[in-house]
Amino acid sequence: MSKLTSSRKPVRDRILEKASELFYQDGIQNVGIDRIISESGVAKMSLYNHFKSKDALIEAFLRQRGESWRSWFKETVAQHSSDPKERLLAIFDVLQLWFEAPDFRGCAFINATVELAKPNHPGYQAALEHQQAVYAYILDLAQAAGITDPELLARQFLLLVQGSIVVAMMEGNSIAAAQGKTVASALLGSRE
Repeated sequence: MSKLTSSRKPVRDRILEKASELFYQDGIQNVGIDRIISESGVAKMSLYNHFKSKDALIEAFLRQRGESWRSWFKETVAQHSSDPKERLLAIFDVLQLWFEAPDFRGCAFINATVELAKPNHPGYQAALEHQQAVYAYILDLAQAAGITDPELLARQFLLLVQGSIVVAMMEGNSIAAAQGKTVASALLGSRE
């Protein structure tokens, strides 16, 4: 086997990588299967051997992105502090880092739910599962910090996180993270 062949990514990975890039940058509805096939350099049959439909590809994109984003997010928050209460506020520092990335185009999951608009779509369901996983992470931090009514605080923080993301995307700046952190700090202060 030549070096070129052995170093090339598997077909499924190439398809998913290109679809992920295109879906995030241009929107799920704006990207067709033919474009993904063309830009990933695979045959149409290869795509359908790995993903039975565009909907299946959308779901795979969102599940993979969810896992990688949450992993990055949790690791980056953990680097800011070992204290759970400080980590709750560090959430917004990490959001600001994300908002300042040159390829930031909002949240793939919020964008997907708006574009798909059908709660029974597998991609919509994957987006909801991502939101629930983010909520569970915030809830774990709130419980570890000994917050009174951690479920309520986690819901409030999730609203601040999602609102910050939408405002940052719409306005094209990262100040929404700092504003979210100010409100989050006030919420935490009211729980002491």
